[in-house]
This record gives sequence, structure tokens and C-alpha cells, in this order.
Amino acid sequence: MELLVFGHAGMPVLIFPTSQGKYFEYEDRGMTGVLAGKLDSGALQLYCVDSVDSESWYNKAVHPRVRIARHMQYEAYLLREVVPLIRQKNPQPGLVTHGCSFGAYHAMNFALRHPDIVTKCVSMGGAFDVRQFLNGYYDNDIYFHSPNDYLPNLSDPWYLDRYRANFYMLVTGEHDMCWNANEQFAALLRAKSIPHALYVWGNQTGHDWPWWQKMAAAYLP
Repeated sequence: MELLVFGHAGMPVLIFPTSQGKYFEYEDRGMTGVLAGKLDSGALQLYCVDSVDSESWYNKAVHPRVRIARHMQYEAYLLREVVPLIRQKNPQPGLVTHGCSFGAYHAMNFALRHPDIVTKCVSMGGAFDVRQFLNGYYDNDIYFHSPNDYLPNLSDPWYLDRYRANFYMLVTGEHDMCWNANEQFAALLRAKSIPHALYVWGNQTGHDWPWWQKMAAAYLP
């Protein structure tokens, strides 16, 4: 697995690409450019990872059980290789996850599943229900990787106490097809008394990189 690191110090941000995206997408789409000042000043450090979406959620050639299994292998890679690399290179105690579109799902799911590691999540134009990728198949592993499903039922104080010490940010636009999904997810967070913010941008803001560039400049780190 390949990744890119930008910046020399500051808050580390683990960045997930959009659907089936690559580790160089964030740079190619101009996101690192709009953050150049913060990167140069040592305010934040970006870790842009690759995806295996084409082998997991989007792989219609295999059974849905294989799709979720591949996603779980990806999560293990993040935990066993990427997070230790971040800790080795950056002494900052916190960690932010961030992604746009389907990358926002990855960022939020990883943050909620590992609140002892991730202290903040910044999602842009995200949706958090993965059942659309599974042709009606459902099992416990899918449940525990679908935040829309597991969060409403969660009562374990180990998780809730850590959620309430962290922060979860949802950013979307008035013309983003995921606006409703963000409103619904903010309601789930509110019902659990989890610190969060929902920002809905006006001015014809939609689901695309020019808007995400402006959002990243406003909300990272």
C-alpha cells in the first residue's frame, strides 16, 4: 500500500480518498495547495492513504461477504501499519480523520470504531450507510461497519465516554445529494450527547472538489 505525507509537524490528519480513489487524489485535486500555508507553518501534517474500495464495497464480482472481509483487512492495515507510522513520525497526541464523499464514510467509521485513537473527524459531503453496496446481504460485521446502524444502539460507556471527549464535524452543501444524510447523522450524534457540528453551506454549494477545497481551508485541522 502506498501513501503520501505532507507537512513536517502539527496535528496529524489521516485522509481517505473518494470512491475507489488513490493516495495521490488529495494532492491532484488541489486540496494540499489550499492548505499549503498551514502545512508550511507546521500547523498540520497530512497522511493520504490509498483505498481498496474497488476490491471491497464496489467489487460486484464477488459475494458481499467477501466485500466486507476485504474492508476489514483494510481497517487492519490502517491500525497495524498506518497509525504506528503516524505515531512514529509525529509526537502530537491527537489524530484527525478526514475525507470527502465516500472518503467521509471511511473517516467517520474509523473515528467511531476507534475513539481511543481518533480525537476528531472532519467529513465533507459524506453518507454513512453501506447497505447499498451489499445486494441485501447483512451480517454482524456489516452492522459494525455501518454507523447509521450501530450508533443508535450503542450504550457501552467505554465508547460513549470517549466519543464525548472527541469532536465530529459534518460539512455539506445545500445542493449536495448527501445533505439529508448529514442532517440524519447529526441527529444520531445529538441523541447520544456526542459533541459535533453540522455546517450546511449555501451559495449553490454542491458535491465536488471546488467546494471541498474551500471547506478544507476553513475546517482543517
